[in-house]
Amino acid sequence: MKSLVNIFDFEIDEINEVFSKVRELKKLSPSNNYAPLKGKTLGMIFKKSSTRTRISFEVGMYQLGGKALFLDHKDLQWKRGESLSDSAKVLSIYLDGIVIRTYSHKEVEDLANAADVPVINGLSDLLHPCQILTDIFTIQEHVDDLKKIRIVYLGDGNNVANSWINGAARMGLDLRIVCPENYLPDYNILKIAREETGKTNGKIELFHDPQDGVSGADVIYTDVWVSMGQEEEAVKKKEAFKAFQLNSDLVKKSGKDPLIMHCLPAHRGEEITSEVMDGPQSIIYKQAENRLHVQKAILEYLLEN
Repeated sequence: MKSLVNIFDFEIDEINEVFSKVRELKKLSPSNNYAPLKGKTLGMIFKKSSTRTRISFEVGMYQLGGKALFLDHKDLQWKRGESLSDSAKVLSIYLDGIVIRTYSHKEVEDLANAADVPVINGLSDLLHPCQILTDIFTIQEHVDDLKKIRIVYLGDGNNVANSWINGAARMGLDLRIVCPENYLPDYNILKIAREETGKTNGKIELFHDPQDGVSGADVIYTDVWVSMGQEEEAVKKKEAFKAFQLNSDLVKKSGKDPLIMHCLPAHRGEEITSEVMDGPQSIIYKQAENRLHVQKAILEYLLEN
């Protein structure tokens, strides 16, 4: 059973097939009768709050002719002691696919291993694959050759940074991760990805100085400094990340006119300034739009097959 827990679950030709489908879907009129998932139902288990992930998956299923059921984890027997494996088997009887957004990455893996239908990782504390597949597609829409640009991720070594590392390794991209020494990406993810880049001719570098790190950047990407569940660390993290704010002065250090990206939600005045976020090089809202299109293509690829 094909699922999307980690970007490495898709081979490069599968990613390109999904991207090809995205381009087709974006050309379709909203009034078209295209309904490849008619009669299919997607269950959406959410332990973390969401704007873009929930709405884009629900709307995506609707536009593909299917239905989406929002399943608050507090309303499931899983919350009351039913094993995850038993829940997965029962949900697989009723549903054609499952999206899960949760804290523990192991829950995502265990659900995918136990389910008899495709499972899509809508975000865990470790990874956010749908976001980064969307981001790679969005960059591809704005550049001539993905292999000839430098992408710089600036900020916390969080789930987005980890998935960027996986995405760069799988696609053979030039990626710099720029973060404070005490807030690094996952060590094992970085190690495996660097081994993978030997096959794809990618390049993954780790920097700690933001001014050096953004040098030569064609794309600068940032994210919130304090992720959900880390509220107690807010004061400490904001102090550690002060020099990592994506502002106009830092953008100039790239020596180019880089595309500006942020996965949202943004805390304006913290990790990014409004001047940069709303500037002419920003493609942030294109990213948000493409979450819908890319996830529709992922749904069609997984649920039809």
